[in-house]
Amino acid sequence: MRIAELWIYPVKGARGTRLAESDVLVSGLRHDRRFMIVDREGVFLSQRSHPRLALVEARLDAATSTLTIATPASPEGTILALAPAFPDHPKRSVRVWDDEVDALEVQGDASALLSEHLQTECSLVFMPDDVVRQVEIEYARPGDRVGFADGFPVLLASLASLAELNGRLADAVPMNRFRPNLVVEGGEAFEEDRFERAVVGSLAFRMPKRCARCQVTTVDQETAKVGKEPLRTLSQYRREGNKVHFAQNLIPDGEGVVRVGDEVRYVEPRAS
Repeated sequence: MRIAELWIYPVKGARGTRLAESDVLVSGLRHDRRFMIVDREGVFLSQRSHPRLALVEARLDAATSTLTIATPASPEGTILALAPAFPDHPKRSVRVWDDEVDALEVQGDASALLSEHLQTECSLVFMPDDVVRQVEIEYARPGDRVGFADGFPVLLASLASLAELNGRLADAVPMNRFRPNLVVEGGEAFEEDRFERAVVGSLAFRMPKRCARCQVTTVDQETAKVGKEPLRTLSQYRREGNKVHFAQNLIPDGEGVVRVGDEVRYVEPRAS
């Protein structure tokens, strides 16, 4: 097995940036979900309530250390410099699920651009390096941290598992419905469910739990139209209790680099 694709999503809920390689930090892939869009109360917005987020582009240019945020109505977008990381911007408290953390409110045109596109008043915020959001301790160790991702630093998905799902669907869905960071080629469908750890290149990851899926998987990432699949079909055979699973949450055991083409090995079979 090997890494076929690498993705980061600089703005939570917006489109991703495909990479050839990425630094892996304790909190996940560098630049992944460090920005988030919040309402007036500081609560995060997602495609669950605002499917038009799927049309927001977040284009990372590593060479210039900039991020361009664009919408269909403003394809040229607005450019944000990532270094230094907004040192003079005001802090505010924001909420992502049950976690309340400090973030920096990004000044400039981005919030107005996003408010116009989403047709609701909202602001763009950034998580600075000194903010620690602990991964849920039931599945993690003290000091395991995550950015603005739903709960875990890294998400791994398998092309074999997607092919198995698509074999059950009238209309196949692409991998972007699941918004993974690491896309694995080779192996058996849902093989990733059966192991406790993964090794990517030389970097080890814990695999604490499968990823519970929601209605975001039903949002077409090219059009923002909402349907019923693939969640309806997944719920018929990938349900455990009230959760429907696809892909694996990962926690890095150290820092390093992952690259497209890196070998992937699953180790430590999960107790049945």
